Parts: sequence; C-alpha cells; structure tokens
Amino acid sequence: MSKKAAMIEAILAVVGTSSLISSPEEMAPFVMDWRGRRQGRAHCVVFPKNTEEVSAIMRIAARYSEPVFPVGGNTGLCFGAVPQAQDTVHPGIMLSLRRMNTIREIDRIANLVTVDAGVVLGDLHNAVAAEGRSLPMHLGSEGSAQIGGLISTNAGGTNVIRYGPMRDLVAGLELVLADGTILRNLEGLKKNNTGYMLDQLFIGAEGTLGIITAAVLKLHPRIATSAHAWIGLNSPSDATSLLALFRDRAPNLLEACELVSRSQYELVLRHIERVRLPFAELPAWSLMVELGSADAATDLDAIMEDVLQKGYETGLILDAVIASSQAQAEEIWHFRHSVSEANKKEGIGIVHDVCVRVSRVPDFIQAADEVSAARFPSAKSMVVCHLGDGNVHYTLMFQRQDVPADDEVFALEVEKAIHDVAVRLDGTISAEHGIGRKLTSELERLADPARIQVMRQIKSLLDPDNRLNPGVLLNPCMSDHKGA
Repeated sequence: MSKKAAMIEAILAVVGTSSLISSPEEMAPFVMDWRGRRQGRAHCVVFPKNTEEVSAIMRIAARYSEPVFPVGGNTGLCFGAVPQAQDTVHPGIMLSLRRMNTIREIDRIANLVTVDAGVVLGDLHNAVAAEGRSLPMHLGSEGSAQIGGLISTNAGGTNVIRYGPMRDLVAGLELVLADGTILRNLEGLKKNNTGYMLDQLFIGAEGTLGIITAAVLKLHPRIATSAHAWIGLNSPSDATSLLALFRDRAPNLLEACELVSRSQYELVLRHIERVRLPFAELPAWSLMVELGSADAATDLDAIMEDVLQKGYETGLILDAVIASSQAQAEEIWHFRHSVSEANKKEGIGIVHDVCVRVSRVPDFIQAADEVSAARFPSAKSMVVCHLGDGNVHYTLMFQRQDVPADDEVFALEVEKAIHDVAVRLDGTISAEHGIGRKLTSELERLADPARIQVMRQIKSLLDPDNRLNPGVLLNPCMSDHKGA
C-alpha cells in the first residue's frame, strides 16, 4: 500500500467515508480561488465534524509529513485558502470545517455567542438577531464566509468604524496545533490575567499557526433604529471633512461610512441588475453613511438631516438622499455590496487593500492616481474606501487583452507601485484581506526586519516542520526554520 493510500485509510478510520473526497473532479472547487485565478493541488479534502477529529487528522498528517491547508468559505482575495501547486511529493490535506457549523451557545446576559468555526456569518446574524442581539461584522460575502476564516484573516467589513475588526469581536478561541494538541479558551471572560493572550497570535495568522475550530464572539444590542444616506461629493477631501462633522455630532452612532468613486459605481450600473440610482447622474464621489442606535427613541433621521444641512452650508455636499424606508436603505447598501461581483465581470482588477490614517486618505488617493496615470495609463482606477478606518481598496481595472500572459508578474509590478505610495504615507499594504500567497514577497520587502524575525520565531515554535498552510503569510525562505 502506498503512503498516500495508507494516510487516507487512516483518515477514513477517523471521519468515515462520507467525510473525505479525493477525486480531482470533486476537489476542484476547493483547490481554486473563487475568482478562478489560482489553482492548487492536494491528496484529499477532509470534512471533520468536531475538534477531536481535527486533532486526529493533524496527528495523522504529522505522521506522514503532509502539510495541512485549512479552508473556510473560500471568499478571500489573496489565495490564502488555495493549497500550493508545486509540491508533487507532499501535496497535503485540505481541511474544510464546513460541517462544524453548530452554534453552541448564545448568552444574552454576557453578550457572548460560542460557535464552531464552520458557522456561516449570515446564519449567525439570523440566530443572534432572534435573541435581540447583533454580531456587527458585515461584508459582501457574509452568505458564504465562515467564522474560522474571518478570524484567521482578521476580517474587517463596513462596521469597523464603530466596533473594530474581527480581532475586537473575539472573546476566546478553541484551536488545534500542528501536532494535534487542542488549546481551549472558551470561557469568554472579560478579565483574565493568567499570562500571555495566546488567542491574539492566531487571529490574522491565516492558518499558519493553528486550526481554529471554535470561538466565543462578543455580541452587541440589536440596532433598534437606523438612518441611511447616500451623499454626493466632489472629492475625498470633502468626504473626510464631512466625516468629521458626523463624528462631532454623532460620535457613538456611526455604523458605516463608505467612500466610493464614480468609476467604481459605473461598473455596478453596467453589470448588476436591480440596482437603482437615486440621483439624476452619478456624483464624482459617493459617501454611504449609516447611523444606528439600540434606543428606538433616538431620532436618527433628525441627526442625519442636521449633519447634512451643515454639509450643504459649508459646500461639502452636492446632493444627498436619506432613505425613507428599510427597502430604500437596502437598495443603497445593495449598490455598495455589488462592487466585487461587478469587478469580476468587468475585466482583470488588481485590488489593493492598503490602510492609512483617515486624515491621509485624500493624499493617498491623489498620489496613487498620479502613479497609476504615469505607469499604467491603460488602467481605470477605482476606489472603495472604508473611510472611517482609513482602509482604501484601490483597484486598477485592466481589460483582459491589456494584461500580459504572465499576469502574476505584472500584478506584482502594479502592487509594488501602489504599496510604495501607502508606505510613504506611513500606511500598511494589508488592512483586512490578509497576506495569503499573494503578498508574501511584498511583506518581506516592506515590513520591519525585526518584526519579520519575531514572526519567523513564533512560526518555528508552533509549527517547527512548516506543515500548517506553508507558503502563506511567510514566503518559503522566510519560513525556513532551519535557517532561522
């Protein structure tokens, strides 16, 4: 019996025949990213049902020296859930946690929910809403994104302005280390000074240090009333000035504040059905604002109108529409959340996930536009910015015939140009998408060497054989522990 056959037989003894696939046809959706841009390979895809099965699989993988590649909803943009393609000797095991989808407990008094890692974000929204609570993590892929993947990438979304990214919503983790050891911290305590906060190491580690199998997440009171507006502006500078007005008038009520360029929304109008534009024509820049309160008596429409009136008086606003119903509010945000689908249909979009201080967002956009016009004149620049936290998704859209055959080399050239702009403004090259396999060389090029060295040492300690998602976050030479 071959080593591969022996390994699969050992895994089958743990999970059963219905929880493993190994044919190329069945594995195809799991070894390719959702945009169809990169494909990997693996011996098999395994679907454990609980943490103990994950632990057993990790021990088997260690016995056969096989890498393990965890996959959640596979909605990422940096190929972090795609297994490596070049290793034909040890292609590894893909570990899908989608069967681990139990909501273990909703604690209304403590405002905590305990969930398996495979729970889909949208399903969790519905479950906690029925208990009068909310999990304030919203993004376009919430119908398929899983909790484990969101934690592993420290996902952001539209509500970071008020609640922070996923890191700020985690109150405890359960995870499995490379050797199969189970590490549990699901007590959900607000105070616990018993040593290092180990959970924080695994949030944003992209599956390179351990497999997250469950989490305790912080809940918030369900929003009882909300107000939504689509505001037309001339410039990003006007948008940051208007944001300051909102923060002065309603500092604890801002749920979302999204800045979008006309060029981006032109693609939504071109490719997405059932979207409605509330203006006669698209403004140069659109600011989508949501206010929310758990107190139903709060007159948010009056607060929204007050801020908009100040914006008109100071010349910041060209036009604005306040949603008069929940249906109209959903129409506004449907437009915003249709961006990824529209871009996928348009052409080859090279998306950047940079973050700068909010006050420097206009400077970044202007500088990036200047670099793009000079170096990539055939591209169309588009912006989607989580303005409240400074996260700018700066996309250069190319028609397919304009992209060289070796598109990954070309994409890296584009990314370097835009990343250099962000770094000059003391920004970061990854705010919420992660590093994945896509940006490992950029991390090595731009990060503080001392920080990289500490990351290598942590990786070496927790995964000495480099079997957990190898090639993600740290590039091969950076994760060569023998040279560390």
